[in-house]
Amino acid sequence: MTTYSGTDEFEGATFMRASFKGATLRFSDVSGVTMRSVDVDGLDIDSHDLAMGTLVVNGVDVVPLVEAELNRRFPGRELQHAQTPEGLREGWVAVQAAWATIVAETPPELVDAHVEDEWSLAQTLRHLVLATDTWLRRGILRLEQPFHEIGQIFTGAAEMGFDMSIFRAEAPAYDEVLAVRAERQQQVTDFLAYVSPEQLAETRDDPWGFDWHPTVGDCVRVILEEEWAHLRYIRRDLERLR
Repeated sequence: MTTYSGTDEFEGATFMRASFKGATLRFSDVSGVTMRSVDVDGLDIDSHDLAMGTLVVNGVDVVPLVEAELNRRFPGRELQHAQTPEGLREGWVAVQAAWATIVAETPPELVDAHVEDEWSLAQTLRHLVLATDTWLRRGILRLEQPFHEIGQIFTGAAEMGFDMSIFRAEAPAYDEVLAVRAERQQQVTDFLAYVSPEQLAETRDDPWGFDWHPTVGDCVRVILEEEWAHLRYIRRDLERLR
């Protein structure tokens, strides 16, 4: 099967009576794509940023419907947008309870198992360590070197010029992953226990160096969004693996 990577040759193109059956698109830009008279049976779309835009199907923007259903499936998820300390604390408790269930119910033989091109449970927990390090320890607390060496970095970080030497080359034992994860969870809990509305309104620099100056509250909301998004991913994948 042919793989196209890093290409923009299809921008603005028109496809007539073409077959994309079984094709896979990853880390690709399909914004503004128009599809007419197409067979979409079994079409599977997953977008982390879906709520930030529109997805029109047969004249209906389905984004609000998808968000409402995800909030129904994941009680407390709607609090990832909370603006108050109380709401953020409640949202954090909810997502941590959901994660505790996933970790407790996953059998040992599935901890490192994964579906194609996706992270395992162990890798996902390591990525959430990285997310906490990025948005709490670097973004909010402004620590000079906030990252734990077992953090799972995202695809493309090296190309962005990120110092990959920070991270350990070999995969850590699952017990170590759980220990570091618990430590980072407690740091978020401790921060939220005493944060005030005034502190949430303080401005910070984007921890990845982009031209965005989030508030402390924004940084906390990114942590919550990461937690809920990856919970959804791993629950989906574990169901497939089972």
